[in-house]
Amino acid sequence: MSGRELTEADIAFIRARVIHEDEAVLAFDKPAGLSSQGGRIAAATLDDLLAAFAKSNGKRPRLVHRLDRDTSGVILAAKTKPAAAFLGRALMTRRVKKTYVALVAPGAPSPPSGRIEAPLRRVAQGREVHMEVCAADHPDAETADTGYRTLAFSDEAALVELRPHTGRMHQLRVHMASIGRPIAGDSRYGGALVLGGAAVPRLMLHARVITFPHPAGGERTIEAEVPPDLGGLADRLGLSSQLAPVSS
Repeated sequence: MSGRELTEADIAFIRARVIHEDEAVLAFDKPAGLSSQGGRIAAATLDDLLAAFAKSNGKRPRLVHRLDRDTSGVILAAKTKPAAAFLGRALMTRRVKKTYVALVAPGAPSPPSGRIEAPLRRVAQGREVHMEVCAADHPDAETADTGYRTLAFSDEAALVELRPHTGRMHQLRVHMASIGRPIAGDSRYGGALVLGGAAVPRLMLHARVITFPHPAGGERTIEAEVPPDLGGLADRLGLSSQLAPVSS
């Protein structure tokens, strides 16, 4: 925990972010600005807030994966130890499919759809860590694979769908920057900070859909609606026609 007990407001906040719950899995629509775990910011993380769902014996759900602090969208937690192990294996064997939407600039990627297979390596600068594209034979190289598709575009920006096939730190952000279309609001990797005549409010990256094998059998697909900040900027740019719910 972060050193304090959860308040009633904390509990109400995190319960309002639940978008799916069953006997094995909890899914949340994580807002931008909330860290998944740890970090240096002395504020409650999503992991801390899972205490709101603790059982009488003190056991609580555990996160199955992470999202960057400034990325919004769907994130899973397992309610039991067997479910956590099952979903962990599914992630390791790439049976969990994630779909993101992002605003990038300037304009559409070229080609408008494709696959980025560029190895990445971690680079530490003091307490900060970032990722860089590197040669495949670099001793620190980690394979990284991202599919992308342009949904709508203008001269100024584009709305893209991103599908990571690996799960490296900052993968989508670095891969899009590597093809000259960094994600808007991403000051670390060169993203536009002003679009449509207005300041970009945050990293314009949203984890929209996750499809995964369920511990009880079969497959589940869970969607987190595009939040107003990203949707509003897309609308200002004339790119929002492709943001209807996937399930509709």
